[in-house]
Amino acid sequence: PAAVVVLDALPLNVNGKLDRPALPVPDYAALVSSRGPRTPREEILAGLFAEVLGMERVGVDDDFFTLGGHSLTATRLAARVGALFGVDLGVRAVFEAPTVERLAQHLSVLLAGENDVAREPLRAVAERGERVPLSYAQQRLWFIDRLEPDSGLYNVPFAVRMMGELDRGALRQALADVVARHESLRTVFPEEGGVAWQQVLPAEQAQVPFFEQAIDAQKLTDELAGAAAQAFDLAHEVPVRAHLFAVSDGSCVLLLVAHHIAADGWSMGPLARDLSHAYAARVSGEAPAWGVELPVQYADYALWQRGLLGDDADAESLGGRQLAYWRQALADLPVELVLPVSRPRPAVPSHRGGRVVARWD
Repeated sequence: PAAVVVLDALPLNVNGKLDRPALPVPDYAALVSSRGPRTPREEILAGLFAEVLGMERVGVDDDFFTLGGHSLTATRLAARVGALFGVDLGVRAVFEAPTVERLAQHLSVLLAGENDVAREPLRAVAERGERVPLSYAQQRLWFIDRLEPDSGLYNVPFAVRMMGELDRGALRQALADVVARHESLRTVFPEEGGVAWQQVLPAEQAQVPFFEQAIDAQKLTDELAGAAAQAFDLAHEVPVRAHLFAVSDGSCVLLLVAHHIAADGWSMGPLARDLSHAYAARVSGEAPAWGVELPVQYADYALWQRGLLGDDADAESLGGRQLAYWRQALADLPVELVLPVSRPRPAVPSHRGGRVVARWD
């Protein structure tokens, strides 16, 4: 890490555990260099760097990752740059050219060569058809779920502690508002003949399970873990549920659990933001004003991805060419990597690990 904060002690919450929200944010702004953009292209890129990193400005010599960037924000940056300049810019370019100056030079090569054809942009689909296919990521997760239908292995939990007066009715309404806004949270995955598809439920039919429970503070951690591990029935249940724990210390803990087929770790930020916005509106007796409707939903992305890659059985399609590349690259890979392990591989995985405790001075 380039920005380091030294503390006299770690902040603790009322239970004596690390209070992560109280940790100070590293001052990345102090690392920004003084040399500014010299060309219109550098000026645009500097603005995109700052936007994605959440900073006021970025110098042309500043490394994206030194200023707090990571693989997910690099993906966002590559998408923003590609859409703005009309090029197919992969995330690898951000890793190889992580400064404004170097990425501008990389863009110049792209725009001057034969790689200046951008992919068809992602847009909302007016006529989706009767059955929307799964994206490839959803297809993978659905397949794993069919192998182990009672497993919560791919659940994504998000818990937040709330102090003070809680309007539970407003919280339920706010959750319904968020599910109505985001189709992926009200999508079920029926199947026929071993093929699944996306069925987006109308907002009024998408009932999110909402469990309430009073609990002793000492049992909270175990209850959270147990609730987070409960499996979803993806064919019939919406891929999100809520648990509200009234804790004996006077606080409330809201646990939202989403299946990875509908969300990932990055999704928890927008989910918490929208839920907070909707709750504030409902407490005031109003419906949330979102400002603008979402330009696309996940079903639109799945259709875009299928159209972009084409039929992978077609050797000339983009998907067919990519598949052929990886088949050749992985042709000599062993079926199982033989490692000097201390016990044989089990016939049925338990997904439980062992623990070895060691101490260093």
